[in-house]
Amino acid sequence: MGMKGKVALGAVVGIVVIGAVSANAGNGDGDSGSGDKGSSASAERAAGGEKAKDTAETAETAEKKAAFAGDGDFQVGTDVKPGTYRTTGNTDGMCYWERAKDSSGEMDSLLANDNVTGTGYVTIKAGDKLFSSSGCKDWEAVDEKAKGSPASTMSGDGGMFRVGVDIAPGTYKSTGNADDSCYWERTKDAEHGLDSIIANNNVTGTAVVTISASDAYFKTVGCQDWKKSG
Repeated sequence: MGMKGKVALGAVVGIVVIGAVSANAGNGDGDSGSGDKGSSASAERAAGGEKAKDTAETAETAEKKAAFAGDGDFQVGTDVKPGTYRTTGNTDGMCYWERAKDSSGEMDSLLANDNVTGTGYVTIKAGDKLFSSSGCKDWEAVDEKAKGSPASTMSGDGGMFRVGVDIAPGTYKSTGNADDSCYWERTKDAEHGLDSIIANNNVTGTAVVTISASDAYFKTVGCQDWKKSG
């Protein structure tokens, strides 16, 4: 695929390299009760528990089916469905992906691209024709309705965090950044287009940014760790 992915299309200020550390909570199983009286209610609870288990297993199976490998070209609609996906555990900065409007391989067909360290999120649109991934860990479907336990701190080199799920909105501070190497970005989605970016900056010294509850994601690379200050 070459090194054309070294600079992402979404760059407005400095470099754009994404990654993140995020995890969503798992599923709980329903419990079935037992008793002498009210056996009908117990049976209903047991049945409900089995249904919840079956539903959880079905959802888990569907998510596994929605996942795809971190290397290869995937035709949208057949090999991969439109939706938001996440790749985690990328440590060497060699993970590269791109969304394309056709399979010509020409630069004009490129809709968006990025290099990933850590975890990356990307939304594949129904109008996309091809999604290519190279050197990445496997991709998994993201549940858009999932609720997490938002943190109030984040790794400065963590990359892309989902607001309201991975991190809580608010004002964050990162201190001790040298040589303009700290880059942050607030985005309204994970499409990685120029119009996806709400605000971004390269910072030397102390960086302060307010992440809004209406923001979709926050990206940070090359920064010192962030701590919520307000």
